Amino acid sequence: MADSSAYTYESPLKGYENAAPLPDEREEDGKSFANPQTGILSESYQRFCEPLDNGIRGAFDIHIYYYQLNEGQNKFARELWERVRRECKKLTFAEVPELRIYTLWEMPIGPHPVAMFEVNLFTPAQFGAFIPWLAINRGPLSALVHPNTINLATGKQEEEERDHTQRAIWMGEKIPLDLSVFKSRK
Repeated sequence: MADSSAYTYESPLKGYENAAPLPDEREEDGKSFANPQTGILSESYQRFCEPLDNGIRGAFDIHIYYYQLNEGQNKFARELWERVRRECKKLTFAEVPELRIYTLWEMPIGPHPVAMFEVNLFTPAQFGAFIPWLAINRGPLSALVHPNTINLATGKQEEEERDHTQRAIWMGEKIPLDLSVFKSRK
């Protein structure tokens, strides 16, 4: 895992510095707060927030890992890969562009220490459909969900290590990545 103290963080309240105080009113359940409604849907439903890559690379990569010498995991991974390919043609995941599904790597590649396959997500709707589906259907496999951020001035990806570590989300058991790959690219 990345050392979070190695990074700087913008305030989550940037842009809300002069906003009115929030009400203390509760919803009917008595536990949750009533939040002021604006009547405007967040832009984040249509487009990923910056600096996520809304271009050809896609804003998120999902790496689904399996132990290549484990017969059960190997079989399950192949079946899951086929199912994802079949599902991406259905309306549940279909968007323009459709999900990008890569080959089944049968050995470690890049920072990934075991076999895996990768899926790219391009829209918030795809993320909202695919991630819950994967949480239920990934079986015994682990999955790394990481953003692809870009430098907005150059359009280049400059924080791959941070995207794979400090900004990453894991489903299942976390598998240590080989971070030396990122250091050798610098």
